[in-house]
Amino acid sequence: MPGIRRPRLGQHFMVDASYRQRIAAVVDLRPEDLVVEIGPGRGAMTELLAERAREVVAVELDTVLAEQLRKKFATGSPVEVLQADILAVDLAELCRHHGAERSFVFGNLPYYITSPIIHHLFTFRDFIRAMALVVQHEVAERLVAAPGRREYGYLTVFTQLFSQQRILLALPPGAFAPPPKVQSTLLEFQMRERPLLPKAQMERFLQFVKRCFAQKRKNLPNNLAGSYSRARVELELNRLSLARSVRAEQLTLEELLELYRRLTRPPT
Repeated sequence: MPGIRRPRLGQHFMVDASYRQRIAAVVDLRPEDLVVEIGPGRGAMTELLAERAREVVAVELDTVLAEQLRKKFATGSPVEVLQADILAVDLAELCRHHGAERSFVFGNLPYYITSPIIHHLFTFRDFIRAMALVVQHEVAERLVAAPGRREYGYLTVFTQLFSQQRILLALPPGAFAPPPKVQSTLLEFQMRERPLLPKAQMERFLQFVKRCFAQKRKNLPNNLAGSYSRARVELELNRLSLARSVRAEQLTLEELLELYRRLTRPPT
């Protein structure tokens, strides 16, 4: 759109009203939800979210935009504007402050910092019910990839450990101003009600997964050689009816979990 100032911080404002309405209709919002919105920009989506939820906390890093949002959403509005970096926001404290057990997170994420934001959000997974995030299409493909696909990797397993993901909506560049050079996707994350591992083992398992994917072209016995003997890894793979030459990208989350459990038990 001519005349629109190019936003700072990698922001692309969602200017297409029809796509905003489609997003509002498809996300899993509930009337009792506390919504944490990342990067509200000029507040176009904020209004639609506030119509369907109990309260919205709009987290905006840009000081000028944050001040404009405060003027737009006057006292008495169900919208609170928080001028802050989402990477520094404590979602647990935010939920406690607003009397909510968990939150719903919505965000139009800057592409250059998508992965750090996702990792930060998942550290507060116990305080998030669900999320709907606009991300670069290639990132969405990585997050929903099935084993055996080139896109399948550590980030896939990391997010699938804590949530179930699905693509909700494709968003063309023309829905934004300025239009990005890439396709965008609205991706849903439903947090798992029951953890797949005890909390005490989560970090150890994620370190194990990082080693498994350390060099994607190498097979698992080679990638895990610094942590376990090749004979032990091959033995456990055989017990799982998996080939000794198998690579991490070929294993499901459940298979990686079972291999981890077996390798961390005393050998039998």
